[in-house]
Amino acid sequence: MPILTSTLDPRGAVYAENRAAMLERLTDLESALRQARGGGGDKYIARHHARGKLLPRERIELLVDRDSPFLELCPVAAWGTDYPVGASVVTGIGIVEGVPCVIVANDPTVRGGAVNPFSLKKTQRASQIARENRLPLINLVESGGADLPQQAEIFIPGGAAFRDLTRLSAAAIPTVAVVFGNATAGGAYVPGMSDYTIFVRDRAKVFLAGPPLVKMATGETVDDETLGGAAMHATRSGLADFIAEDERDGLRLARSCVRNFGHLLTRAYGAEPKFDADDLLGIPSADLRVPFDPREILARVLDGSEFDEFKPAYGAALCTGWGAIHGHRVGVLANVRGVLFSAEAQKAAQFIQLANASGTPLIFLQNTTGYMVGSEYEQGGIIKHGALMINAVANSRVPHLTVNIGASYGAGNYGMCGRAFEPRFLFTWPNAKSAVMGPQQLAGVLSIVARQAAEAKGHAYDEEQDRTMRFMVEHKVEQESAALFLSGRLYDDGVIDPRDTRTVLGMCLALVGTGEHAQFGVFRH
Repeated sequence: MPILTSTLDPRGAVYAENRAAMLERLTDLESALRQARGGGGDKYIARHHARGKLLPRERIELLVDRDSPFLELCPVAAWGTDYPVGASVVTGIGIVEGVPCVIVANDPTVRGGAVNPFSLKKTQRASQIARENRLPLINLVESGGADLPQQAEIFIPGGAAFRDLTRLSAAAIPTVAVVFGNATAGGAYVPGMSDYTIFVRDRAKVFLAGPPLVKMATGETVDDETLGGAAMHATRSGLADFIAEDERDGLRLARSCVRNFGHLLTRAYGAEPKFDADDLLGIPSADLRVPFDPREILARVLDGSEFDEFKPAYGAALCTGWGAIHGHRVGVLANVRGVLFSAEAQKAAQFIQLANASGTPLIFLQNTTGYMVGSEYEQGGIIKHGALMINAVANSRVPHLTVNIGASYGAGNYGMCGRAFEPRFLFTWPNAKSAVMGPQQLAGVLSIVARQAAEAKGHAYDEEQDRTMRFMVEHKVEQESAALFLSGRLYDDGVIDPRDTRTVLGMCLALVGTGEHAQFGVFRH
């Protein structure tokens, strides 16, 4: 297979400018990650530890295999909103007893682990990943249930969380719940609908309504332990399968459950790329309007930097070809120049069909401004050719992994497998942006429309107002198209350091097995 070469000049001014811009974005990302990892703040963390309890990431660290990777998902969920960064829950994929598992851990230091709208979206995305990739789901539960002031945004869509648990069980995908503290109201159904349940003695409190509400509803006076403690559920209700003596014992029991699942991770390896991953910081243009060659990225991500390009002379604004990542064979579609023409769309559709014929997963590297516009291109069939590409992406049956490495604008986002087209995983680089179009273009379109409307009415056009409008629109779109803003709203599975791209994609490729099962879920009698 041909080996990619590189013309990158790490000593050049352009590289230095690009690198500086990327490092600035990485600084913003690290700040957001620190907020998420800080939980509810030092006061609540200290109080939690004083009670002899572990933090969610500490629980995860004890659950997963020693020195194994943990791929955290949507870590900056709720960034830029009124809710805490991280959305009071940690989700990700880790290896437990050799088995890749999706892990969801409530953070009780943030409003008692209460579920807000972004917590709900984040956990539902984790469940979707478990279902699509047939991965066991482990819930580390300690939550007071829904954040009641926000119930209007949570209650109705929240039912899908329980539906998803039962569907995982019906698909023979195991689910485990370890309850460390409160699991009240709707939260009680998480262990109630899991295949395996572990309650920590004297800590777990699982009931549909706590003592105060029971008193108000029925007049009965009852304590937590009698109403929903671990011992009661293990001896009377049958909801608890195992009682753990403490948190560490609960995690040990969870590992014991997973050990019996019996599908170990098959590890795959490949030759390291011939070029340094650190170079990835300086390859994407600091100005997204300036295109860059994605082959420079592939040379630092693919095994041995080997890439067998498909149709290199046709539709040259889109690079397609075959390679491997950590031993997993992949097909790659990567934008070379931002715009997509008819030739690129037809080339993409053909390549996607070839990947489906051979069962090869597809990697989409997005850096597109969309499909070309103008009379020449409309007459040439850009709509039908763009539709052909989007149709191929939508109906492809092999796993898709998407990374936004630059711009992802307009229908190009769809053709390059954006979030709406359900790639198995979608990650974003810190420099990336996504919107219906660029800020200047969107402001310009609104200006033209407003100007034409004024002319049609015979009114003079207010140029000063136009400048103000343009500035405000550009500023708003600039903010709302940024990587952290979009990741905060869970439009991706996380903003990643470009240098981690090979590792992240390698982990994901090890998980994207397919297959469907149908049966009843595990019922509790």
